[in-house]
Amino acid sequence: MTATHGTYADFEGLREQAVALRREGLSLRQIRDRLKIHNNDILNRLVKGEPPPDWTKRPNAKDDLRDRARELRLEGLTYDQIQLELGCSKSSISLWVRDLPKPERRDSVEQAKLAARKRWDHELAVREEERRRTKSAATDDIGAMSERELFLLGVGLYWAEGSKAKQHRPQERVTFINSDPHMIEVFFAWLDLLGVGRDRLRYQVQIHESANVSAAERFWADVAGVDVAALGKTTLKRHNPKTVRKNVGEDYRGCFAIRVLRSADLYRRIEGWWYGIVVAALTPDPKNRT
Repeated sequence: MTATHGTYADFEGLREQAVALRREGLSLRQIRDRLKIHNNDILNRLVKGEPPPDWTKRPNAKDDLRDRARELRLEGLTYDQIQLELGCSKSSISLWVRDLPKPERRDSVEQAKLAARKRWDHELAVREEERRRTKSAATDDIGAMSERELFLLGVGLYWAEGSKAKQHRPQERVTFINSDPHMIEVFFAWLDLLGVGRDRLRYQVQIHESANVSAAERFWADVAGVDVAALGKTTLKRHNPKTVRKNVGEDYRGCFAIRVLRSADLYRRIEGWWYGIVVAALTPDPKNRT
């Protein structure tokens, strides 16, 4: 039944229709258009007691704040602390959390510790962000690397980390050992630059016996781009019960050793290159450094 000329007959009949439409999920605007009822007061009376469908409910901007305020209250924060955290009024906070139990009163020493901890956590976050920005900017400073730059870098890298002949051990053999996979990758790039074929390389993992040896072997094999079967026998470092090891955890993978076969001549050249770098770096003539 519809209404005409502003007269609404059979109110109960209209209400039955309006309620049915409401329960089907229609909005007030849709019910108004369907029943041709343009008087808002009568329209509201027709659907009185019937909740609006969920899709017509607008999200309350304070819902998230209220939920967060309740979480903080349950964590033991005071009204002042919640206000400082969320930036809303204490009157609103009071309404939102008044049904929750009051937090136990903390003594001043504990409160001071919590405040200090919060300040320190913030300071750590600031420092970490500064550290990240500094490292990112420094990375960008390097840019592309020429072959000569890689050559000089590799010489210095080897002389710092590679094995060297000693009076008590006059072996002239190129062996590089390191625990940093990036160091290993740069060393590979340097060997490629020198034209040292991978067929001349031998590999070995050196790791503490209590570590995950098989996982370390798989890791280093992936870095070297070879199958695990291509690795030599792993050297296990025996455990000393008097020593407290710090190199533990999933990130500990021991060291990776790369030995170059038939490398006596290469070793001599590396030694000569290094001393050439020393001479060039210490020369008083800056032209030698261009």
